[in-house]
Amino acid sequence: MADFDLMRELALDGGGKILLLVMDGLGGLPRIEGGPTELEAAETPNLDRLAAQGTTGRIVPIRPGLTPGSGPAHLALFGYDPVEYLIGRGMLECIGIGMKIGPKDVAIRGNFCTVDGGGVITDRRAGRIPTEKCIELVEKLRTIKVPGYEFDVEAVQDYRFGVVIRGAGLSGEVDDTDPQQTGKKPLPAKARIPEAGKTAELMNQWIAQAGEILKDERPANMVTLRGVSMDPNLPKFAEVYKLKAACVAVYPMYKGVSQLVGMDVIETGAHDKPEDEFRRALAQFEAGYDFVFCHIKYTDSRGEDGDFDAKVKVIESVDAALPVLLQSAARPDVIAVTGDHSTPATYKSHSWHPVPLLLWAPGTHLPDRATRFGERECMGGGLGLFPASDLMPVMLAHAKRLQKFGA
Repeated sequence: MADFDLMRELALDGGGKILLLVMDGLGGLPRIEGGPTELEAAETPNLDRLAAQGTTGRIVPIRPGLTPGSGPAHLALFGYDPVEYLIGRGMLECIGIGMKIGPKDVAIRGNFCTVDGGGVITDRRAGRIPTEKCIELVEKLRTIKVPGYEFDVEAVQDYRFGVVIRGAGLSGEVDDTDPQQTGKKPLPAKARIPEAGKTAELMNQWIAQAGEILKDERPANMVTLRGVSMDPNLPKFAEVYKLKAACVAVYPMYKGVSQLVGMDVIETGAHDKPEDEFRRALAQFEAGYDFVFCHIKYTDSRGEDGDFDAKVKVIESVDAALPVLLQSAARPDVIAVTGDHSTPATYKSHSWHPVPLLLWAPGTHLPDRATRFGERECMGGGLGLFPASDLMPVMLAHAKRLQKFGA
């Protein structure tokens, strides 16, 4: 991981501009033995050109063999050891949509789901209901009353919503109620430590009332709660890396993690395409930002859907939009392209596999022998295999933003 004390000592105020382009869930696997991965199957002339001009490698999101959630995986990309700095998905989701969260409040991510007559989950995402339906159902959930405590509920996007609990004696040490698979009933909220018993009890009361309110709805007739968390008070980008940093992302969770590390979140449209995001990123460099994190979500979504071809098309759409970025006078000096984790369509979920990485930094990097951007090309890349939490110092060094260590 990036040593924050060392970064504070070595980071320079000036230097090149850096773009971190994250295609969520980028890494993949062949759908037939010996075949290409999603990235290898995609037609990506612009990424391939950057790979030929730049240096490639692979990153390990958390530790070898560990499958990461999106929150920890992004923290790692930003230089934070996700094992040391634990942040629940709820905090990321809720702060990402602008919910007010005090130091003693608990933030939770909620999912609408579908259950059958026996209470067994048949669809964890309620058919990916549209956001308009989510807003309608959230209005109903706001009628729930739990004596002595406030439950603030806000729609996020599609089937997701955020919950903030306010009141005395709360704790984030409560397990998720989502069993993470269909064919099982939602789990009860359980405290991991005795001090969280009250919070778990409050959550179970709220869930029971939610079930009654939603029982006649279809397909969203139940909820699950996950990512119970409180504000971790993370070290901030400006203080550690001396960077004025911005986030360009459509989905709230990624805005949340960016805000927690001190990035300014740039307003985006709900349906921004890659070219829209690239234009917004360029505008931030022109406005004086040193670092822009640009996030593409749908590589992950299509992988989770198990749709290999659709994931390929998302990758191709990003590649087709890259000239917007590369042909601009405001083009950054360093571009890193990677994913936060792998989401192979064959798995329909996140996986532990290392993620391909491309670093393009004319004048400060040594090109390797890669001619394309893909998993197997990156296996032989000049950057090798290293922890994702070491990527920030690598980008800073290539932007000439780190001074010499020692005499």
